[in-house]
Amino acid sequence: MPAYTIPEGFFADIDNGATWAVIVDYLCKYFDLPDLSTRSGLKKVHAHFNDIYKKLDSAYVGAQRRGNEKLMGGIVGVWAKMCADAILRDKLFHEGLLSKVMPLLEHDSTRHMALNALTVVTHHGGTAARREIARKNPVLVRLIQAHPQDAKVLELATVTMAHATSAVLSVEDPPDAGLVKEIQVRNVLKTAVEGIRKPIASHYMIDHAFGLLTSATRHCPQDCKATPGMLPLLVGCLRSSNLGARCTALGGLIRLTANESEPDRQNFDPQRLVAAVQRGFPENLQDLMLDYGFERCDTVLTLKSTADYQRAMMRCAQDHDLYALGKTLAMLIQRTEFSIAEGMFQTDGPGGRRETLDIGLPFTMWTDSLPHCAKALRARGRPADLDDADVLDLKFYIIRSRIPDAISQGQRAVERNPDLAYAYYAISMGADHEQGLRAVKKGLKCKTITPFVRNYMLWRAVEHAGDLGVSVLQDAKQDDGRYAEGVAFLMSAWEDSKTFTAEAPPDNRHMQTILNWYMILTIAIKGPELSEDLRELAPAKRKLETSTQFMNMLNFTIKKTQMRLAREIILDLYSKGVREWGDFIKHFDELDSRTDKQKPLSSTQADDDLAAWLENMKLDDGEDERPHVCSHPKISTNNVALYRCSWCGNPSAVLRKCGGCGKTRYCDGQCQKKHWSEHKTDCKGK
Repeated sequence: MPAYTIPEGFFADIDNGATWAVIVDYLCKYFDLPDLSTRSGLKKVHAHFNDIYKKLDSAYVGAQRRGNEKLMGGIVGVWAKMCADAILRDKLFHEGLLSKVMPLLEHDSTRHMALNALTVVTHHGGTAARREIARKNPVLVRLIQAHPQDAKVLELATVTMAHATSAVLSVEDPPDAGLVKEIQVRNVLKTAVEGIRKPIASHYMIDHAFGLLTSATRHCPQDCKATPGMLPLLVGCLRSSNLGARCTALGGLIRLTANESEPDRQNFDPQRLVAAVQRGFPENLQDLMLDYGFERCDTVLTLKSTADYQRAMMRCAQDHDLYALGKTLAMLIQRTEFSIAEGMFQTDGPGGRRETLDIGLPFTMWTDSLPHCAKALRARGRPADLDDADVLDLKFYIIRSRIPDAISQGQRAVERNPDLAYAYYAISMGADHEQGLRAVKKGLKCKTITPFVRNYMLWRAVEHAGDLGVSVLQDAKQDDGRYAEGVAFLMSAWEDSKTFTAEAPPDNRHMQTILNWYMILTIAIKGPELSEDLRELAPAKRKLETSTQFMNMLNFTIKKTQMRLAREIILDLYSKGVREWGDFIKHFDELDSRTDKQKPLSSTQADDDLAAWLENMKLDDGEDERPHVCSHPKISTNNVALYRCSWCGNPSAVLRKCGGCGKTRYCDGQCQKKHWSEHKTDCKGK
């Protein structure tokens, strides 16, 4: 791109004593730039980008040659303003914008302006631009260290590193190892923790530092563990009076354990279970089972179902009655989790070898009986037979790990019969948390539901709503309805965890998982209301110890699940977090309660009047469009009814209002129809 000749008089008109407002105004008038605070103005820059860039770049080079720092800074500010537009941002980065900004960090007169420009670019920047800026983390860390008492440097450099580093680390798949090394994660984390402790740290800086710290936990857990004070700080944040800050910390702590965690899968071996029971239960566990009801305990039901299953197969080998077998299997499937085991009809062959026996049935492996029995049930065609046929098909898909097929079959089943609880159980097995939660909440309202299916759906409801609550609350923007919805998710998970631990058998294998969730959710929801020694969780800890005894006794491996590891870290570090960071958390909460908490220092101090111009963006109707500040609004956990279905209690922000009274809300017409018998007496539109 050929150079554009700038007259000498242009440079003489700007000296280093000029204010940013004067410089920017001069540049915009001299180069006849459109209003960069409006979308229409940025569109005009698109149309003449090459010409505008050529002029500004020539002015920058001329100012650099003459040592006119303020003019260089003003030009960089104009470019930063253009970065509000994604296409212009990418073009500017292609032209080497970053190489024009970084030298200005070394001059006292332009340091704050250059940092302001970086924060604006990282705020508006796409992933590629942010990652490019993240490569400059070592420079920003050095800047904070070189100016330890400069509150603006601390704030702006931290905000920039938070946005830029997040673009590298807040991703699902492992990031590029070379890039992670280049951005010096451990130094960045250490600098953020040290910065938070400083009396000059603003609320804006602290808020972004929290985001920076928690963005690193998923892919850099060792760096997080090696950063002095970082994990106790995140645990200490669980005592903040701000629910959003608590959930940000909690999300970071949960992600910290992802790499070392194990999936909660169990290989069921009925022989091992029989052997464990034959050894006998310790007296304290026997007492618990008797108190609950021995015949209702999972161990007893599983052993009984195993025997019933084998008897049913032997009977079918004799009478070939697939309809009768199907009725028995459908009952067993809804009685206990490990109801249908693999097996086959065998006989002794030559040399004592076991050989498969063909007895004239359309299946060899026992689990292959399920679709054949389902066909026999459908042939009868009665509603109860159709329900049982769906149960068999669903179980077959689940056993074969064909979860998408199970979900599709489940959805067809509930269209035919909205009260088939087991179909909702199957739909909940997918990875889509909102779909799964909606399914189990509807399923829990079914009129006919076995204790096993009810407990299973409570378990799924806790996991789905818990994951949704934590993820929504840490990402929600101020005044965003999703924030209140996140609270509703969290409360839903907490309520269902209490129901499960009160209702499920003491030997239920999901008791551990639910107790982990219950303790974590209690800490997240109650926050500073809990005592510093967490004595309120003592009953849950005792129940967890009992559950551990049951699992060991029954030869179930207690997996190192993500929630178990997160719960262990939180409980282990809770008192240390309170001791080391308690005063800081009170200070943060005090800052958080102020009305001006969202204003960065850069927009409240007069010597950087360019900051306000950089932040200001008007819609074409004149309305201000301010960039979102990473600040967590305070939301009460009490008033969440608006985000819960009036029938099934499913939390959602997209519920439909009752057309009559406009007060009740529903997932869909099905929930509204089921609630009508209760609601019609209260509804004004009846």
